[in-house]
Amino acid sequence: MLQILFFSILSGLVFYIAYGRFLQIYKNISLGITENEKHNSITGLKNMILFALGQKKMFNKPVSGIFHLFIYLAFALTQIELLEILMDGFTGEHRIFAHALGSFYNFLINSIEILSFLAFISTFIFLYRRNILKLIRFQKPEMKGWPSLDANLILMGEILLIAGIFVMNSSDQILQNLDPQHYPSTGKLYISSFIGASLLGQFPQDWLIWLERMGWWLHLFVIYGFILYLPFSKHLHIFLAFPNAYLSNQDSRGKMSNIPVIENEARSMVGLSPKEIQDQTEIFGAADIFHLTKRTLIGAYSCTECGRCTAVCPANLTGKKLSPRKIVMDIRDRMEEISKQPKPNGECNDGKNLFDYISREEIYACTSCNACVEACPVLINPLEPILALRRYDILMNSGGPSEWMSMFNSLENTQSVWQIPETRDSWTKS
Repeated sequence: MLQILFFSILSGLVFYIAYGRFLQIYKNISLGITENEKHNSITGLKNMILFALGQKKMFNKPVSGIFHLFIYLAFALTQIELLEILMDGFTGEHRIFAHALGSFYNFLINSIEILSFLAFISTFIFLYRRNILKLIRFQKPEMKGWPSLDANLILMGEILLIAGIFVMNSSDQILQNLDPQHYPSTGKLYISSFIGASLLGQFPQDWLIWLERMGWWLHLFVIYGFILYLPFSKHLHIFLAFPNAYLSNQDSRGKMSNIPVIENEARSMVGLSPKEIQDQTEIFGAADIFHLTKRTLIGAYSCTECGRCTAVCPANLTGKKLSPRKIVMDIRDRMEEISKQPKPNGECNDGKNLFDYISREEIYACTSCNACVEACPVLINPLEPILALRRYDILMNSGGPSEWMSMFNSLENTQSVWQIPETRDSWTKS
């Protein structure tokens, strides 16, 4: 009874704290603007199934894609075992699913163990790639400090999680023969029975009981640690990649939205009647997260920091400062900063905005080629906030590279980027 009470209090505390943190993230995302564009639900579901659930783009790099798949499947299937652990904890039973599922239980636990073993190997390979092999995309400036530590902490947590499974199951395999009344039969678990026979076969029953409990609690503590840690980690993408893929931009890649006021000016230049403007906003582009879409803010929390976007960015490859991954990470960091500020009347008055995180050198280095958009495995679009920041700087701050000014003047006077005296449509009149 004491164990059930402790388990219940611990579980309630963990889920209460996690709820508070997830609620804060929801509030942060809600600071963005809602889009009026039509969204096709069928296409959204298809994107979610292909790219978030099916991991389609991960296999553009087959080696890392396969190892990531092992970890992903092990994580997904282990949730069934987690459900059993929770029910055991609340009821005081042991392996509450074993009798109910019969031989399927043996198949299920063996599947979890095989995938966990493959995930165990994959985790060490990922640690090797990051820390020994030092892949270039994990060594960029934005990955120094916390982002690198965050990735390593999660990988080491996964090792502890899997170790807990095998300590628990291998001890349990031997105890099933010693005390079948208390330890129901699971059938032969191939990996755990091998570990048990090789390493634990000579241990007395008291030690085996202690090891089985230690593995059970280790597994539970690591899972609860993940639940509390995920909202602060890049691994939040485990959850948010799904809504991000569902809500991803369905327009043709590279399509830019019109600014109604500017569109009307352009129409008047060529003698067309202006359109009625519904949105009378006087802010063009984005200076802070309040001017970005909620979809962009979800994308910032969905970033896996894998660096595939930066690895294909032509600006970054030619030594320029721009890193699409850093842009996305900066948006997330700005949201976190705002969430900690006192907000009288619901407004943040800290005197900062995204330009305190993202330099003009970065946003003007972008070639708008969409290579980063194509590379992202969870359909984040770093180009959208870059263009929004660029629009704000040019239209609201009269900023922009001096080399561009002659082009803007030519556009205004002749509707052409080329500095020629004839108007753009003069060729149609010859």
